[in-house]
Amino acid sequence: MFARTLRRVFSVACLLLIANVGVSAEKASLPLKAGIIGCDAHALSWTKILNDPQAPGELADMVVVAAYPGGSPDISHSVELLKKEVGPIAKLGVEIVDSIDELLKKVDVVMILSIDGRKHLEESRPVFEAGKRVFIDKPIAASLAETIRIYRLSEKYNVPTFSSSSLRFAKRTIDIRKDPKLGDLVGCDQYAPCTLEAHHPDFFWYGIHGVEPLFTIMGPGCLSVTRIHTEGNDLAVGVWKDGRIGTFRGIRQGRRGYGSTVFGTKGIVPGGTFDGYEPLIVEIVKFFKTGKPPVSKAETLEIIAFMEAADESKRQGGCPVTLKSVMEKATQEVSGK
Repeated sequence: MFARTLRRVFSVACLLLIANVGVSAEKASLPLKAGIIGCDAHALSWTKILNDPQAPGELADMVVVAAYPGGSPDISHSVELLKKEVGPIAKLGVEIVDSIDELLKKVDVVMILSIDGRKHLEESRPVFEAGKRVFIDKPIAASLAETIRIYRLSEKYNVPTFSSSSLRFAKRTIDIRKDPKLGDLVGCDQYAPCTLEAHHPDFFWYGIHGVEPLFTIMGPGCLSVTRIHTEGNDLAVGVWKDGRIGTFRGIRQGRRGYGSTVFGTKGIVPGGTFDGYEPLIVEIVKFFKTGKPPVSKAETLEIIAFMEAADESKRQGGCPVTLKSVMEKATQEVSGK
């Protein structure tokens, strides 16, 4: 253990002293040199995990060497976190840089962790142009149209990307269909906190932490969404193409938490909750090494379309809205029609 820890410390120290141009992930030596764009969300917590000299397994294969703070002056939470966290991130051996271009010269791979989904399209553009694999924290963007644009950049530059909430990778959530007490899955009621933010569609800001595991359990194939909205709660009911029903309850009033009730042909069982950040970070490291996203473009687009359809249903007083209709509208917007 001591020898392994010593090697890890030596590797981290060497990487932090080298400011050469990062090479592509598949040709880079381990540990990969990672850069962070946006220090106003998970940057400090994730850097503590990755830069730990005793990080186990896949976590030992990447180290954060540079960060661009970013931030959104019109979101108070972003301003507050930047004030508190940039200094501690630097103390973990991370070089704080003044631009994304400067960061790209020092890293192999990039994690966009900005709390503000509105910034992700423009923050990701130079990363794709530089040919560096990129993880984009939730929400991947602040609209379905911008999500489509991000994936078009990914395809244009042939650079893989993915986005995910950490809730998706809770072990119970991933393994729920294997539960012998469940049988065949016929539905899921998922719940999570759902605070709102004025610059984002309602579920994009925090409700996505409930929508992601709902889709992880139900799988793709949602046709329409009907939403009930009150000051303290939301209920979005999705109808899947095979007749299954999946719901997301967004909580703003009363006791908050993460979880689900999963319905099967044999029984009704509880789903997963939150297992910490490590399971997602492990998947990010694997993705950077292999170039294979653990969450597909198609599923991510469906998740974003579900949330956008839920907003449209709210605007229409709770009428059902199809995911096809919001996808067509967003695609036309991107195409300039």
